[in-house]
Parts: sequence; structure tokens; C-alpha cells
Amino acid sequence: MPTRDGASLQERIVALIHERGLAPGSPIPTEVQLMELLGASRNSVREAVRALRALGIVEIRHGHGTFVGHASLDVLTPSLAFQVRSGPGGGIRALRDLVEVRELLETGLIAQVAQSTSVTRLAALEALVNGMDRDHGADRAFHALLYESCGNELVLQLIGLFWDIYHEVEPTLGPPEERTAEIVVNHRRIVAALRARDAEAAREAMRLHFRDVKARIARAKAPDTA
Repeated sequence: MPTRDGASLQERIVALIHERGLAPGSPIPTEVQLMELLGASRNSVREAVRALRALGIVEIRHGHGTFVGHASLDVLTPSLAFQVRSGPGGGIRALRDLVEVRELLETGLIAQVAQSTSVTRLAALEALVNGMDRDHGADRAFHALLYESCGNELVLQLIGLFWDIYHEVEPTLGPPEERTAEIVVNHRRIVAALRARDAEAAREAMRLHFRDVKARIARAKAPDTA
């Protein structure tokens, strides 16, 4: 509910966190203190805190209090997954858009990765590729590790977010066109390009990685556009 200055109670609590320089994990003022500081009722404060908790901005530790959260992008997964599922054509267009953004992000950053990936990380990537035929989670771990060297936490969260949403709705696309062996081969191309520090070869290998996904989306969209 907006207050007299036009800001919602949630916004004022967030402003208070920033004003006091409270970092993630720091305790925020108690419920009673928030009531006094913000001139709000107990119910209004509780409702505002619940809303902020849903966004990951605060976290409640029962028996200990309320603390500043990490505001992970994971909180966006349900709403984006809903949009993909319920959009026009069964959400195929929204899924196509999401995959396009992810492809732009990953192919755009792979050149930087080619210049910064260490020998140790290359060995770890190779180990993940070797396990892809047995562990489906190895593919997700591969992409997370791949871009870790960029030092950009937002990038890692976005890639994880896009991965989770895609695989939540993936069954609507039907079986993949590539077999696991071919997917493994393409991941080996990525590692080989990185080992050679060949940015263009790495970009091309990453484009191949998305080819099957885009083909499956196009195939699922075909009946809708016929």
C-alpha cells in the first residue's frame, strides 16, 4: 500500500536497508522497530516483509529474526516459466525468445572465456563432458563452470535461470533431434576451441550447441503457424 510520499512500504524498507548499508546476511530492524521507524501498523509491516521475502530481498530465519537476502534471480523462474507455458501458441514464441537471449549471451561471452580459461578449468570442463552420457546435470554444470571465469555473478544467474526454465518446459517440444553422443561431441568442440584459445571456433561450437534447441522449437511452432 502506498504511503503519503507515494512510496510503498516495501520500497521504504528497501530504502532503509540501503541507507544503513546492510549487506546480505545482515539483520534488519525488528518488526516493532520497523513499525516505529516507518509509522506503519504491524499487519502492514508483516505484509511488506512477506512481499520482500517472496522477492528474495529479505529472508526470515525462524527463531533468529529477519535478515537481508541475496535477491537471487531464481525468484523469477516461476513467473517466466508461466509466461513461456501460457503465451501464444502454448508459449512457443516466448520460449524461442528466451533461447535467443541465452544464445546471444553465451556466444557473446565465449570469446572472453577463450582468453581467460585456465588449464585447471579446462580439465574440469573435460571431466564434465566425459560424464554427460551418464549425468544429465553435467551439461548444466558445464555451462556454469564455462562462464565462471568471466567473474560476472549476474551472467551466471541468468544462464542458470534460462537453463531451469527451458528444461522445465522442454517436454512440450518432443524428443531432441541430436543424440547424447552428438551433444558430447559438440561440447568437446567447445573445450578444444578454448584450449586453442580460438575465439571464433568457440563461438561456432556454441552456435552448434543451440542448433538442436532452435530446430525443436521451430518444429513445435510449425502446427501453430500452419
